[in-house]
Amino acid sequence: MHKPILFIDFDGTLCHDRFWRSLSEEQYKKVQSLLFEENMSFAEEWMKGKHTAEEVNQFLAEQLGIPFEEIWEIFVKDAETMSVPKDVLETIGKLRERYATILITVNMDSFSRFTVPALELSNYFDAISNSYFEGKFKSDNEGEVFRDYIQKYSAPVDRSILIDDSTGACETFRALGGVAYQVTTEEDISHHLTKLNKS
Repeated sequence: MHKPILFIDFDGTLCHDRFWRSLSEEQYKKVQSLLFEENMSFAEEWMKGKHTAEEVNQFLAEQLGIPFEEIWEIFVKDAETMSVPKDVLETIGKLRERYATILITVNMDSFSRFTVPALELSNYFDAISNSYFEGKFKSDNEGEVFRDYIQKYSAPVDRSILIDDSTGACETFRALGGVAYQVTTEEDISHHLTKLNKS
């Protein structure tokens, strides 16, 4: 009997820290505006593997008028020091007896290069799916990335679970026949994991 999959999102679910959070407040706001408002397509291309972290930080250094080395050092340090509660990771580790655990994230190359090794996330997950290397987001092609993993692991979709803060990702997974628990301020990742651990 193949185990179902427990898919867990990273940003907004496991972790709430941000890249470039160590910049001054003014610079941080400028970065957010430059990447996620004025140049959203550029950011999306980055998250689908079409740019590197170096290229993005070079662009930001030029826009902010600061040396590349300065912003790069901050970026890497912030990527390596993101905070994920240890008890949450330990609970996920215990759930591996019953589920194939997959960290599934819409993210950048920096996540796999710096965050994953620094936080030793591979110790808690059977696989890590990063949109940067998948070349697609969770809801692309009606959840193709989910279908691929379900097929690869021969997992029963009706017993597979997604924990994610994204309404769109949860809706996509439910449409495939899976169970989705949406993370909110009232019901965080710990709430959902505790529920699974007791079931």
